[in-house]
Amino acid sequence: MIKKHDNRINEELAVPRSYETFRVKATLPDELVQLHELAYNLHWSWSHETIDLFRRLDRDLWEITGHNPVKMLGVVKQEKLSQAVKDDGFMDQMRRVHATLYEHLTRKTWFQSKFGNYSSPEIAYFSMEFGLTECLPIYSGGLGILAGDHLKSASELGLPLAGVGLLYQQGYFQQYLNSDGWQQETYPDNDFYNLPINLEIDENGMPIMVEVPFPNRTVTCRVWKAQIGRIPLYLMDTNIPQNNPDDRKITYQLYGGDSETRIQQEMVLGIGGMRALRKLGLHVPVCHMNEGHAAFMALERTRHRRDKDGMSTAEAIEVVRGGTFFTTHTPVPAGIDEFDPKLIEKYIGNFLDTCGIEREDFLRLGRKNQDDRTEPFNMALLALRTTASANGVSRLHGEVSRNMFRSIWPNVPLKEIPIGHVTNGIHTRSWTSMEMSELLHRYLGPNWFRKPGDQSVWQRIEKIPDVELWRVHERRRDRLVGFTRRRLAEQLKRRGASSKEIDSASEVLNPEALTIGFARRFATYKRAVLLLKNPDRLKRLLNNSERPVQFIFAGKAHPRDSQGKELIKKLVHFSRQEDIRGHMVFLENYDINVARYLVEGVDVWMNTPRRPMEASGTSGMKVIPNGGLNLSILDGWWVEGYDTDTGWAIGAGEDYDNPEYQDEIESKSLYDVLENDVVQLFYDRNKDRPPTGWIAKMKSSMMKLGPVFSTNRMVSEYTEQFYMKAHANWKKLSADGFSRTRNVAQWKQFIRDNWNQVRIVKANLDQNSADVGVALKVEVEVELGQIKPEEVKIQIYSGPLDIDQNIVDPITEEMKCTGSSRDGVYQYNGYVPCDESGLFGYSVRIMPCHPDMADHFDLEMLRWIGDSTMQLTSKPETIHEEIGAVS
Repeated sequence: MIKKHDNRINEELAVPRSYETFRVKATLPDELVQLHELAYNLHWSWSHETIDLFRRLDRDLWEITGHNPVKMLGVVKQEKLSQAVKDDGFMDQMRRVHATLYEHLTRKTWFQSKFGNYSSPEIAYFSMEFGLTECLPIYSGGLGILAGDHLKSASELGLPLAGVGLLYQQGYFQQYLNSDGWQQETYPDNDFYNLPINLEIDENGMPIMVEVPFPNRTVTCRVWKAQIGRIPLYLMDTNIPQNNPDDRKITYQLYGGDSETRIQQEMVLGIGGMRALRKLGLHVPVCHMNEGHAAFMALERTRHRRDKDGMSTAEAIEVVRGGTFFTTHTPVPAGIDEFDPKLIEKYIGNFLDTCGIEREDFLRLGRKNQDDRTEPFNMALLALRTTASANGVSRLHGEVSRNMFRSIWPNVPLKEIPIGHVTNGIHTRSWTSMEMSELLHRYLGPNWFRKPGDQSVWQRIEKIPDVELWRVHERRRDRLVGFTRRRLAEQLKRRGASSKEIDSASEVLNPEALTIGFARRFATYKRAVLLLKNPDRLKRLLNNSERPVQFIFAGKAHPRDSQGKELIKKLVHFSRQEDIRGHMVFLENYDINVARYLVEGVDVWMNTPRRPMEASGTSGMKVIPNGGLNLSILDGWWVEGYDTDTGWAIGAGEDYDNPEYQDEIESKSLYDVLENDVVQLFYDRNKDRPPTGWIAKMKSSMMKLGPVFSTNRMVSEYTEQFYMKAHANWKKLSADGFSRTRNVAQWKQFIRDNWNQVRIVKANLDQNSADVGVALKVEVEVELGQIKPEEVKIQIYSGPLDIDQNIVDPITEEMKCTGSSRDGVYQYNGYVPCDESGLFGYSVRIMPCHPDMADHFDLEMLRWIGDSTMQLTSKPETIHEEIGAVS
């Protein structure tokens, strides 16, 4: 494939531009051709034996190429390949790992057993970043790592799923610190042709191109594919000659540039991503937005349905909602992308005009007050209003999200806000060390990785002899210390440190000491320096010669986050003190490789977020299968994971109004737990004997938490609770030429036009007290106007009362229509169960009802007894018509 370019001088670099481009491909001996297939399927990223195969080919080159088998095969010396062909052990291992890959790609899967076979992807998973392996740097942190683990588990479970993302020329920044400990950033270019990805081409061998309408121009995207086991991941790339210089930079950096760059990226992801799937012949009915970055995908799906099927905008949105699903990862409004109305008008307004969609019909979906044209356009609101289902990423985060987005459903009790939760997990095989994997395989059998969510398998942890488990764990701690020393020496050398300083790196940390890790994004709410609140107390921990403690820190601050950079600097300055230097280390340029060494080798993973600002967090989950223990604030996933025999809690899950007071209290709790619990238990052992109490806690954590905090469990929950329901919605709504879609859209408009006629006239309780076990009868008169009884459902909402007369722990009971007294007025009755004694209350509510409704239109229109308008100013929980006592 040859391309011609303008052969002018690049003025920025003062070097000549290429006139033509050509690709040179690595060639392998016929006997080693299987290496090519292994290198281009990222199944190798969670196969220790495949990684060992490439390392065996050339150990030094594996490290030099950044663990990139594609690049490695392109530069490996011919003599190495010749030696490999003659090495019977190497050839046997190659055939064995290739057979393992084939078995993974062809065996019957969980999904096939439960839902049948699909010949092509039925689900598209959109994410701004994917963290799959360190040699494909298109991720920044937790969101991307989770997305990568999602695809790996989807492959193991056999889901008919495809990923959609962006291919960044420079990815996220590379971090280094200057001599003062201040974070600096570099942006090295990715060489796409030496990454484990392939350019998607058509039947004529030409690259697949996708066009995205921009103001006064079209941006063209090239499509690449990474193969993750069974799962394809399609990546959009705008750095091609067809685009102007500014548009080529759209996919330069992850989370780089300004708000205009961000909206451009999100248009390429959402609009371009959907168009790419169709260009590739993939007409997926279900789309999953991993955060709101991809919400413009709903706009493109709406346009496509209008153009292809002649639908109105309302009809098109109806069917799009039915097949779309949204996951929010943000616990605070400030973390959500919002765009200035002028920017939205410039980009999305232009797109809507070209599609023939009325601007207001769509733009109001992204506003809190839908009629306020001056309000910023909120991507999470757009996502919520164009999906049938949504979820947070932990139980606590589900609660936080329901509270944060309750303005969309102002009449709905908080617990009924239609945002659920699926707690995050990790891809167990990707994050378990080779040594621990071998131990687990020996005692748990192959199902520990084939069925990582099976609790019965993990119960066999108890059978592992303490001494064997401890030996493996100590070996990984020793390797972590060795890695840290090498990494620190490289950092010092790069910084221009003296030979004495560089040599001293070989003496930092103690391979036998209690080792605690802290690695994550250095955002202020994660409170990386909470540990430094009382330096004297910390120093006593670090300098205890009999019971030493040591800390390894890593993490990046966003390039524009000066406060986060100050935290890194403060930590580094403290660690450079003479009496601290050997006990505390900051590792630069935190990535998947650094994370792997840390989670496989630390004894304790420390996490100190300001509750409730940690949506989930997954870094602490990664130590679990490696025998590490968690020490964390009760936030995110740890609310569900913590028990006295699985780790330690900092505080008791309190929420504070004063952050300074919170820091003071929780830092004291942190020191107390470290001094009185963690250190004591770790060193409570007889001479030359492993710490039995500590190992018992390791085993309990592995048995209880290992099967739960797994992306295999997580993805199976997504499949059963959301994907297949969305698939059924789409199938139902698209049947008979989308006739049901058109009917339900017309019905909704009819309901909106006539809902102002609806009111609950009165409700009567047959008596105001009852004995336990007796049901109280409620009779209701309802005015429906033009609406028919079968188009609504009326419910009794009852439960015990708090001191403010709010109903708590409610139950709902459907009421039945018993007749009509006059036109449009109907009688209903139902019963309130009286199962326990106390003071109780009830209310009555009405909402629309349609068998083909796939979204939450009923909750948007919900009306309570006493309502005279569509909106309520008081909390729904406070609305009661009758109060009854049950004795």
